[in-house]
Amino acid sequence: MASQNGAAIGIRVSRPSIAVNERVEPDLADGLLSLTIVERTTGLFCCEAQFGNWGNKDNSAGFLYFDRKLLDFGKPFAVKLGQDTMFDGRIVGLEAVYPAGEQPRLTVLAEDAFQDLRMTRRTRSFTNLSDADVIRQVAGDHGLTAQVDLSGPTYKVLAQVNQSDLAFLRERVRAVDGELWMEKKTLHAVARSRRNGGTLKMGYGRTLRQFCVIADLAGQRSNVTVSGWDVSAKSALKEQADDSAITNELHGDTSGASVLSSALGQRKEALVHTVPLDGQTARAEAETYFRMSARRFVVGRGTADTDSQLRVGSYVDLQDLGPLFNGKYYVSEVTHLFDGAHGLRSEFIAERPGIGRAA
Repeated sequence: MASQNGAAIGIRVSRPSIAVNERVEPDLADGLLSLTIVERTTGLFCCEAQFGNWGNKDNSAGFLYFDRKLLDFGKPFAVKLGQDTMFDGRIVGLEAVYPAGEQPRLTVLAEDAFQDLRMTRRTRSFTNLSDADVIRQVAGDHGLTAQVDLSGPTYKVLAQVNQSDLAFLRERVRAVDGELWMEKKTLHAVARSRRNGGTLKMGYGRTLRQFCVIADLAGQRSNVTVSGWDVSAKSALKEQADDSAITNELHGDTSGASVLSSALGQRKEALVHTVPLDGQTARAEAETYFRMSARRFVVGRGTADTDSQLRVGSYVDLQDLGPLFNGKYYVSEVTHLFDGAHGLRSEFIAERPGIGRAA
């Protein structure tokens, strides 16, 4: 077996370590009963870790963590696998569990730095700014460093109406085909095509334990049209997006739009719920909507050996699945799991806009 996370050849790290206030706590790792870490493309990394909460303390049996000296609200809480950090956030909740016939437990709920944006709700407007400008401003409001790589129009007015800062940023990033995530105190907003989270190879029956995948035409469209009115030019707008919007993501596969046209005929869609004010905005909306649908043509759900490289924004290169479903998938959701019965493993959802050629 290849080395992983700095371990010797043939040895795989099977139990994560826990750090509180940037200090690794061996007793927490030993007492860890279950762990769930969830990461999605929408941002906000969440963690639930459950520990045994009964044992010998100060020379007598009792509750271990109710003094709040180690586990307490607001404390930095991290989960590590070897030298790699799987989660880094702060404690936002404590849940006590008292099961019948078993030891009491304490569950720690933690979120990454997006929790500050999630808990801040505002109504305000922005004028003559691009989405990238707005994201930098919101990041600055929270004392965060912003790393932004987004393309898109400059708007006359953008309104945040009774939304949390996180919900507003999710909306703005989605509008220009981007994704949002946090690394410590740095907010990243990057076009999906430029996120470049690396590629992890997996083979069915090896590091890929199980996998289920579906190619579904129900959500596919031949093209998408956005119409509107250009106020400045006093003329009608009509912009269209088709297969060309995802050509560089197909890697030689056949797109869902192409399969749709061959199997069922043309299926066109017109967006009527948007109000673009210029051609650039209308074109961006059409292409973003087309890509969002096209990328979900092939969707797979799998369970794999845990690897720190298995992150949202990365690709998994899956093999031994046959010619239709071998190839690269974009990871859109990851859940790292640990418990005493099944050990450490990772569940993921991955997608791609094309299907392989029939053999």
